[in-house]
Amino acid sequence: MDLKTLGRLRTPEGISALREAAGLAGADPLSAAGKLRSHGYDPALAAAALTQAVLRARAAAKFGPDAELLFFTRAGLEQATRAVVARRRARRLEAHLRGAPAAGTNVVRGSAVGADGPLVADLGCGVGADTLAFAAAGLRVFAVDSDPVTARVAAANAEALGLAGRIDVRWADAASVDLSDVDAVFCDPARRSATGTGRRVFDPRAFSPPWSFLLDLVRRVPATVLKLAPGLDHALIPAGAEAEWVSVDGDLVEATVWCGPLATVDRRATVLRRDRDGTGDGIDGGAELTGTGAASAPVAERRAFLVDPDGAVVRAHLVAELAAEIGGTLADPQIAYLYTDKPVTTPFGRCLEVVEELPFGLKRLRAALRDRGIGVLEIKKRGVGLDPDQLRRDLRLTGPGSATLVLTRVAGAPTALLCRDPAG
Repeated sequence: MDLKTLGRLRTPEGISALREAAGLAGADPLSAAGKLRSHGYDPALAAAALTQAVLRARAAAKFGPDAELLFFTRAGLEQATRAVVARRRARRLEAHLRGAPAAGTNVVRGSAVGADGPLVADLGCGVGADTLAFAAAGLRVFAVDSDPVTARVAAANAEALGLAGRIDVRWADAASVDLSDVDAVFCDPARRSATGTGRRVFDPRAFSPPWSFLLDLVRRVPATVLKLAPGLDHALIPAGAEAEWVSVDGDLVEATVWCGPLATVDRRATVLRRDRDGTGDGIDGGAELTGTGAASAPVAERRAFLVDPDGAVVRAHLVAELAAEIGGTLADPQIAYLYTDKPVTTPFGRCLEVVEELPFGLKRLRAALRDRGIGVLEIKKRGVGLDPDQLRRDLRLTGPGSATLVLTRVAGAPTALLCRDPAG
């Protein structure tokens, strides 16, 4: 994608090509391109339209029906916030800003956005997932991205959803932006290598903008929200900030740091569920668990049921809080599996009935599973170094039955637990 291509896709001819390409997204690429060319579209426009059709189809999982209207780059789609997460974040920020005195009363210098409503700066807006959510929640947004194409894509997406009147997108370096008039800041630093390899960056000093800038940002604009990778080290969390880990349909997707007046607890685990069409707002279908992140769960002997906490609970260090909520205990102080005497239903974890303990060695485990007719096996693990996919191949199972095998440690010893869903 380049600026010229994006411009062509937004012309009447480009819109027509996109409409036709949408019906060809699943077809053979060569035949689809040939069909578009046969309808009078030149090769470059045909290729661009087909690329967007493919990206829009993939984007439906994150953006729901809106994906059909939006423009994407490959990298921008991969890094974009899921709409269910962005909407929830925007509503929380909007509720705070509407309930507190505004820090600024004017728009960012030169902004074409109207003066109605609090103003949030989105630094590193990407293709605009969070920018769009902020605007839809009633906030004004000043968004910047250091890549000119990405910034233009974000602006095009604002127009596509009818939100351009609340959004001002600029091509700019986040470090150069004047934040004196904003009420809050949202920053999603790039966490991929700038060398062209696309590899993930784990050292906060190598983020773009770097960690030092983010810490200074919190000092300059207390109402700051940071979107970070879910592997965030707790030691990096600024003093007094709230750290929230978010999962969507069981997939741990991000850590959000709410700074200054936005912080309400120490640690939060948020578990969201989308509607089947991906349009759920995550409010009614979600649940939150909060705590200090410093408590310890009680340790006891293994019991009849195992609860596998959601990744957001584990990363937020809230396993003890979940244990207190469900009456659970740990069988090993270092392993985040909880055990109960009765089946429990909780949005914060999956409950399994422990059928029996099996031998841990490969040959004996293979024989035990074959004796029980297990041919389909889900393998979960914590505290052991085995590769579940390789183990499944090595087991060479056949049979009509299905089960879940949990590989873990109990009281420090390697343990294999054959489990099933208590609901049948």
